[in-house]
Amino acid sequence: MNILAIDTSNYVMGVAVVKDGVVAGEYVTHLKKNHSIRLMPAIDALMEETNTSPEELDRIAVAHGPGSYTGVRIGLTTAKTMAWALDIPVVGISSLEAVARQGAFFDGYICPFFDARRGLVYTGLYGQDMDVMKKEKNVLMEEWLHELKQLDERILFVSQDLAVHEDLIRDVLGERAVIPAYPYHYSRPSLIAFSGEVKEPGPVHELVPNYLRIPEAEAKWLEQQKGQ
Repeated sequence: MNILAIDTSNYVMGVAVVKDGVVAGEYVTHLKKNHSIRLMPAIDALMEETNTSPEELDRIAVAHGPGSYTGVRIGLTTAKTMAWALDIPVVGISSLEAVARQGAFFDGYICPFFDARRGLVYTGLYGQDMDVMKKEKNVLMEEWLHELKQLDERILFVSQDLAVHEDLIRDVLGERAVIPAYPYHYSRPSLIAFSGEVKEPGPVHELVPNYLRIPEAEAKWLEQQKGQ
């Protein structure tokens, strides 16, 4: 199976081509630049480098959030458009799961998270086999850490936003908090491809962003409507 994987859900912009279980090529940047301008040229270049034509693709896997609202939409729209045009399945993969897979060899729980500002994070808890131990949610980090503390287990924390919450993590969990080296804190699109290979795809039009919370502008609009 030939799979194109796409991730623009956060600062990471990643594209990978996996052929029959082998990573043919992978392109990843960690830059705060416009994904909408850079994504398609990256896909074109990688497809050419791996000698892969669009017609040879069997499936597209895309990180569908949570993360940047704009970034999620860019990746999802691109993936769905390509899948529709090529008449192939598209599979949405949690952006948190994509990061959690960086810790798949850790013998314990894995906690991926993204900073959501004002002390909040998007997060969840995974087992070594990517079993969901605690469902993904948008929650205050301090509240979440005290919840994890009750588990009395060693927990691997992986996040591009580690620096924002590292002190709090260590204060609450102490030695039970395991912090890997920085290269392990960024998702890899090839891992998204492997997740997409085993996940059952649904209809293209039913794949929607997984924001975990509605955008602030929408929340304010809904609040205004209630007052009318």
